[in-house]
Amino acid sequence: MQQVDTAQKHGNQQPGTQNIFVRLLLGIGLVALVFLFLYTGFVFLRDSGAPKWVITIVAIGWGVGGAALIFWAMNWIVEQFSEEWTARLQPFVFVGPALAFLFWYLAVPTLRSFFLSLYDSSGQTFIGLTNYVSVFSDRLMFEAFRNNVMWILFGTSFSVIMGLVVAVLADRSKAERTSKSLIFLPMAISFVGAGVIWKFIYAIRPADVPQIGLLNALMVAIGSEPKAWFVWTDIIPWNNLFLIVIMVWLQTGYAMVIFSAAIKGIPTEIIEAGRVDGASELRIFFQIMIPTIQGTIIAVSTTIVIFALKIFDIVWVMTGGQFGTEVIATNFYRQSFVAQNKGLGAAIAIVLLVTVIPVMIYNLKQFGPKERSF
Repeated sequence: MQQVDTAQKHGNQQPGTQNIFVRLLLGIGLVALVFLFLYTGFVFLRDSGAPKWVITIVAIGWGVGGAALIFWAMNWIVEQFSEEWTARLQPFVFVGPALAFLFWYLAVPTLRSFFLSLYDSSGQTFIGLTNYVSVFSDRLMFEAFRNNVMWILFGTSFSVIMGLVVAVLADRSKAERTSKSLIFLPMAISFVGAGVIWKFIYAIRPADVPQIGLLNALMVAIGSEPKAWFVWTDIIPWNNLFLIVIMVWLQTGYAMVIFSAAIKGIPTEIIEAGRVDGASELRIFFQIMIPTIQGTIIAVSTTIVIFALKIFDIVWVMTGGQFGTEVIATNFYRQSFVAQNKGLGAAIAIVLLVTVIPVMIYNLKQFGPKERSF
């Protein structure tokens, strides 16, 4: 009887195994069809002369639909295995497409940029580290490094301080929602749009003509001469501060929202205990609130530092990098797309990447303990 059961068991396993094998082959073929679909969509978007609205619809359907199809096909294949292997492989199905896109659109271009930085302006002749020597010996690059340091020091400091102060004050205001909405509103404006707005604020016209710029109109109203604010060459490099103001205007709302959420998470018992002990509001702010949300302050600061290191739009719209306002990103754009010096432009991009990476790593380390604590 036992031999009969064993024979039946083995007999039932073979069709099941063949069935799984056929399903796997079908699944692999399905994945191949999905990738063919994605490649066809890419070729269409790259070479098509169709109207823009058609290309937009195809791009949305191609991107979203393609990602959904990849996930569905890979998940279907994984589910053909046993429950144990399905549980092991399914996490990779979820993160796999994202990792593949990150590798293709971030890692591969980074490696290509590094190899390109080892060649001359035409990208044909290998010159080794010559471009990196130029990066750290060129006058404009020294100017760019200096200005980026100013953006980091002043832009980050004022954004964090103002965001923290506004978060504390708005938290006690009866018009909390309205005030926070107004301060956060600049975040809805693009960097280019912000640059255009502030270019009008700083605009200057001859003294005998009515001023259209807000600041110079105020200067004339109080009996002073109009100033060429951000192109004021006599105060280089401090004219960069007039551009940094735009970044502070944009980033204060972001910092305020994060700090406000962190402050609301402070247990009220701690603050009330401080007040019962006779601590003033300033002492509560500096000795209770700030130490409690220190991790949030560091995270916001490092995020804004990364933004300051990569600053481009505001400078390019306002000055084009002239009048002593050059930054690393504008110099990269100038070398790569204006001067057509591909090798030097790629070297500047790699230097910028290497500069940003330590800040990102530090930021991730700050988030790590918090995630584990939950």
